[in-house]
Amino acid sequence: MKPMWTFPVLMTLAACAASMPNGSEVVEPGILKEVPDSVRMLAAPGQDLSTVKIAPEDGCFYYLWNGPVESTFLPLRTAQGNPICTRTEG
Repeated sequence: MKPMWTFPVLMTLAACAASMPNGSEVVEPGILKEVPDSVRMLAAPGQDLSTVKIAPEDGCFYYLWNGPVESTFLPLRTAQGNPICTRTEG
């Protein structure tokens, strides 16, 4: 059985290695300073775009959702429910 801290540590290290699209600036490791206009136009309403990151493992955008008990990153989606990513699979 692996220690429970292994996953969070690996996720933190992976976030540090995220590649950003050209022109995007990073405030802290993995967090975009400014969300590209093209992503803002694609994003469905109701998603908070003030804290957005790109996950290095899939190249998709995630936004910080602040719930009543915890905060977590959720996939940024279009109005049709599709994830918004910087690269396609394949």
